[in-house]
Amino acid sequence: MKGDGENVVQHFTARAERYDRSSRWCTDDALLDLIFESAEVGSESRVLDIACGTGLVSARFKGRVAEVVGLDLTPAMAEQARERLDTFVAGSAHELPFADSTFDAVVCRQGIQFMDLGRVLPEMVRVLRPGGRLVTADLHAYNHLDRAEYFEVLRLRNPARRNFFVSGDLLGPLFEAGCTQVNALPYVSVEDVDAWSDNGAIAESRREAIRDIYRNGSEAFLSRHHAEITSEDGVERIVDHMLFHVTVGLK
Repeated sequence: MKGDGENVVQHFTARAERYDRSSRWCTDDALLDLIFESAEVGSESRVLDIACGTGLVSARFKGRVAEVVGLDLTPAMAEQARERLDTFVAGSAHELPFADSTFDAVVCRQGIQFMDLGRVLPEMVRVLRPGGRLVTADLHAYNHLDRAEYFEVLRLRNPARRNFFVSGDLLGPLFEAGCTQVNALPYVSVEDVDAWSDNGAIAESRREAIRDIYRNGSEAFLSRHHAEITSEDGVERIVDHMLFHVTVGLK
């Protein structure tokens, strides 16, 4: 059986070629702006983008800060990121290869879902300078009423995932990791489920299983996600309003 890191690399190697167009939220300017603004950085700041992938978040910071460093496990993803970064480092977020208090901000979008929170959050805080900000952006269930069905959707779409979040889940762990203040900002991304599930890394059987969850979903799940199922000329379209939390921790 493969370890978590191997599963993540295999999954994102398969997704690398189409990653930037695999979800609306990947290139969503409003979400990228929210992450940038939440980091509260300036022209002299150094920023670390953990699980930088193809560098879409890093690109928001490049040229606006002194240095943006990207860290990732997957070579096929990182190869696309190099022009969007000042520096790339291959490695694991569980053991960050940086000295204490190196960065003014640490950002991570859709990365900690694959990580051991008890290991990675303290590492993120460790490399922050006092007064620095840790900013994560992750998909969340709305509450306990939609979590079971939504977690199954997320598991089917990304079998490498190890963490599934509900609103409020990250606040306590960030305090425990050493943050002195923590705040969560909601952001809703409207996604075409068929396009969102067409990530190049899962079989069509998984995509069909995702569709079936929406077709047969409970009222609690469908109403919270404002799910819409329509058909035009025999083509089915499923739309979900997916909830992100941009969680900000101050060291």
